[in-house]
Amino acid sequence: MAKRRKVGNLMALAVLAALTQRPMHPYEMASVLRAHGKDQDMKIKWGSFYSVVQSLARHELIEAVESGRQGGRPERTIYRITAAGRTELQDWERELVSTPEREHSRFKAALSVLGVLTPEEAVNLLRRRLELLQEQIADQRETLSDHLQKAPRLFLIEDEYELALRETELAWVRDLLGELTTGTFPDLAAWRAYHADATP
Repeated sequence: MAKRRKVGNLMALAVLAALTQRPMHPYEMASVLRAHGKDQDMKIKWGSFYSVVQSLARHELIEAVESGRQGGRPERTIYRITAAGRTELQDWERELVSTPEREHSRFKAALSVLGVLTPEEAVNLLRRRLELLQEQIADQRETLSDHLQKAPRLFLIEDEYELALRETELAWVRDLLGELTTGTFPDLAAWRAYHADATP
């Protein structure tokens, strides 16, 4: 079971990890996270970024080391990670890596009520999904291959994981389509009959 965190927003995990590199002011932290594509790895609401930073400081996971102003710019506070923040980061990372959690996806939600569509419409939509998945996987493979020329694999394993999930989804959708189009899907007749009976 997941531990209750003082600051549970995954953006906090990214901020703490960024601050292990060097002290930064919040604008720089956000720039580093964007440059490293963290908004592709986790759900980040940039509007709440500063409140996450403030919450980390309030819980003494990060601390201000200096505050200053350059020219007409607003005052900027530079933060560094504390010993407690480093401990929290490592503990949180250990939990996330070791403990599987059920994660809800929009596709799973759609599959849970697939019966509202006719089998024929479901087949057409799944074929479209299959085409898009094939395109996305080809793009992801090419991008990953390019990135591996420039960066160590350690910094790209989240992209490998996402690609593996997409490839697994592609295989599953292909199998489901096979069952629906060959008529081997169980209860296909009852599914069709449901829609025939529902027609006014």
